[in-house]
Parts: sequence; structure tokens; C-alpha cells
Amino acid sequence: MKCDFCDQKATVFLTQLVEGQMKKVCLCESCSQEKGVTDPTGFSLADMLMGGVPTSALVGAAPFVKTRNSGGKKCPNCGFSADDLNRVRRFGCSECFQVFRSEVELILRGMHQGVVHVGKVPKGFEEIHARDEKLEELRGRLEEAITLENYETAASLRDEIRDLETPKPTASPL
Repeated sequence: MKCDFCDQKATVFLTQLVEGQMKKVCLCESCSQEKGVTDPTGFSLADMLMGGVPTSALVGAAPFVKTRNSGGKKCPNCGFSADDLNRVRRFGCSECFQVFRSEVELILRGMHQGVVHVGKVPKGFEEIHARDEKLEELRGRLEEAITLENYETAASLRDEIRDLETPKPTASPL
């Protein structure tokens, strides 16, 4: 396959969803370096395809992070700022999520109904999942009862936990 920008052999293949459409780009090594593909802080396929215009300007989208609320925060690990996050639309390192957590939660609240992923439970595991959640809740209440020295409640919770943890005999048909 040839590079989309010159006639050399393509060694870098990129795919990105831009405005709901799949965009693919094939680049040779020199074009990928020239376009900033090897620089994780400065490359956006959409920006390259659209001639350098930020994707948010094309779509009319709001900035990824409201920089006025970020107070000039920077990631201590990689030096990424809220402006970088807004421009690049991805994190600079694994610690950026913790640094920009409050900004990301605001974004998620606008996109989703909540900020906690609940997920789905595979069929056949609903009962096991519900039991595990109940056990977790009971263990938390047990710790709280012990801390408050409410030993009668603690004993009752302990017994309830034991009942849930003890495997039930399965009835076999005759």
C-alpha cells in the first residue's frame, strides 16, 4: 500500500471516527513523523484530514474541558495541562485521569446519565452477582456495627453473611 501523501510504501495505518464517518489514512515513515503521528501529545487524525483545523471547531462542539475551571492544572507526571487536554482530546499519561478527574466528571455528566459504569451481568450469573453485592453490603454494615460496638447487630449480620456464604444443596429430580 502507498502513502496517501507521497508514493512511498505505507508503514503506518490509522483509522478514526470523524463526524460519524470512518476515516483511514496510510502513511510512510517520513510522512508520519512530519504529521506528528509519533508525538502522542500533538497528533489528531481528524486535524490532519481537515487541514489542521481543530475538530471541535468543525463540529461546533464545546471544548472538551472548560479551562477556566481547571485553574491551570498540570499533570505532575507528564506536564499535560487542561489546554493540552482540550486541544488533543486525550490524556498524556495514565495519571492524567486522576489530575483532571473533576473536569472529566463534568463532561461525563453531560454525556451520560451517571458517572459510574454499572455494566451488564452475563445471563445465568444474575443470582451470583446479586448475592455478591449483598455480601459486600453486609460486610460493610458488619464493620460499621463492630466499630460502633453494637455487638448484637454485628452478630446478626455475621449470621446473615454465613447463610449467604454457605452453598445451598441443589434439589435433584427423582
